[in-house]
Amino acid sequence: MPVRQLPEQVVNRIAAGEVVERPASVVKELVENAIDAGASRVDVFIDGGGRRRIGITDDGSGMTHGDLALAVDRHATSKLDDEDLLRIRTLGFRGEALPSIGAVAKLGITTRHASEPHAWSLSVEGGLKSQIVPAALSQGTRVEVSDLFYATPARLKFLKTDRTEAEAIREVVRRLAMARPDIAFTLAGEERAPVTWAAALPGAAGRLTRLGDILGHDFRSCAIDVRSEREGVVVEGFAAAPSLTRANALGQYLFVNGRPVRDKLILGAVRAAYSDYLPRDRHPVVALFVTLAPQEVDANVHPAKTEVRFRNAGLVRALIVHALKDGLAREGRRTAANTDGAALSAFRPSFAPRPTNWDWRSSPAYPVTPSFEGAAATALAEAGQAAFDVGAPTADVRFEAQPSADLLDRPLGAARTQIHETYIVSQTRDGLIVVDQHAAHERIVYEKLKASLAKNGVQRQILLIPEIVELDEATVEKLLARTDELASFGLAIESFGPGAVAVRETPSLLGKANAAGLLRDLAEHMAEWDEALPLERRLMHVAATMACHGSVRAGRRLKPEEMNALLREMEDTPNSGQCNHGRPTYVELKLSDIEKLFGRR
Repeated sequence: MPVRQLPEQVVNRIAAGEVVERPASVVKELVENAIDAGASRVDVFIDGGGRRRIGITDDGSGMTHGDLALAVDRHATSKLDDEDLLRIRTLGFRGEALPSIGAVAKLGITTRHASEPHAWSLSVEGGLKSQIVPAALSQGTRVEVSDLFYATPARLKFLKTDRTEAEAIREVVRRLAMARPDIAFTLAGEERAPVTWAAALPGAAGRLTRLGDILGHDFRSCAIDVRSEREGVVVEGFAAAPSLTRANALGQYLFVNGRPVRDKLILGAVRAAYSDYLPRDRHPVVALFVTLAPQEVDANVHPAKTEVRFRNAGLVRALIVHALKDGLAREGRRTAANTDGAALSAFRPSFAPRPTNWDWRSSPAYPVTPSFEGAAATALAEAGQAAFDVGAPTADVRFEAQPSADLLDRPLGAARTQIHETYIVSQTRDGLIVVDQHAAHERIVYEKLKASLAKNGVQRQILLIPEIVELDEATVEKLLARTDELASFGLAIESFGPGAVAVRETPSLLGKANAAGLLRDLAEHMAEWDEALPLERRLMHVAATMACHGSVRAGRRLKPEEMNALLREMEDTPNSGQCNHGRPTYVELKLSDIEKLFGRR
């Protein structure tokens, strides 16, 4: 078969396969055009998951008669002043969207420029343009797309259900709305109530308002302002406290020069910044905005422009990690499980309706009738009240008539009691705090290990008699392959024949550690590593495992002095609101909230 030039209509349909992947792609391209036109309001209407109809209306600058005629031709654009693709300042720049949409759907454009006496309208069906005719429109542009993929019926078979496609469109509009809080957006159709995001004020406050409207009240209440800047690159935005997490990374949003993008490098940076706060199966919620010179980022590396390539990717990653870590450390006390009201809501009483045939004599609190005359009546029926007997506290600090005023004014207050040999209850000036002693001490030991490693190495203690730990041969090989990394934390091991390891030194911070359990846990974690994991992250995994084994265990009775000492150490330890596994170390209840629970307010 000889080589031949394909007809323009076929070329347009092939090109449309890259640009118009699904209805959400159409909405993305058209809304980006509205934003580039300087619109202050964008209205989106969809029907049939965008398959039957998509309508985009904006109040932007509009187009003249001559611009409209060129707009639907391939590679015609008003967004490039010259041929330099490294200085792109708009969301669109290729001039492919409108001709690609017109090649596979029925496209109608009505627009009015301020210099024109009236609006103009143009339609494109299957790549064929109609004549431009006068139309009625006060300002901006209205684009109508109907019967998507009618010219390429095979593409319809690859679309999902209407509900799935509509959800994809909603996600596209949400991302663009987060990127531009100064623009009002309305999304309607699909037999749902219209959703409107009003234009917000400029600055961080307006951005947080828009993010809260889209991501929910939970995000707004626990959002931490983050910012970092170096060499002309600015990273700013909001990150949720570790108490708000998701089961996947879909709650992580990245914007580069106002463009919503997905970048594995950035996702890795976010994961690294939160590594000391979250369990392995949980993901943080963040919205980060990267601003840099246009020539420092290449936006022309993906057909749908959803990916970018940085000239100095290492700098961007370092700034993101620094901004997140700095914000989380600054708001360390907000990382506990007392910021989003979840702890308080767990105490909310639930009142079941009383049965209509209720007999007060059957109440457990009904006084028992004395069996003989003159006997003292018991106040309550003992059998009915047995369920309320939770036992005496395991440790009690109420021998002090009143805690010292300086302790009550401390952030974590004065220890008052220990319950179930696991939780410390402390009193503050305006409430009470419940501390998980194991989780709290785990964080303290972990931070001490990190500080020792960074300063002059972890202090170690030599065992008088080496402890022999028997493990399977595969596990022994994994441990012996990492002897240098373990030695940096003061854990010296050596081979002791097949299937055994001799432990000669342990970190001083761990005290009398369970060497067998520690080595087994370390081996399990090492099985999940690969060589691509940086040495620093592998060392932090080792430190976290050691901290867990070297901390105060649940079930240990503490003296009053030990409880107060633990509280003071928590106050001086960074990131003490969360343990190494992402669990909260304490829960705080304000006195006003407690009074509300009992109807006193």
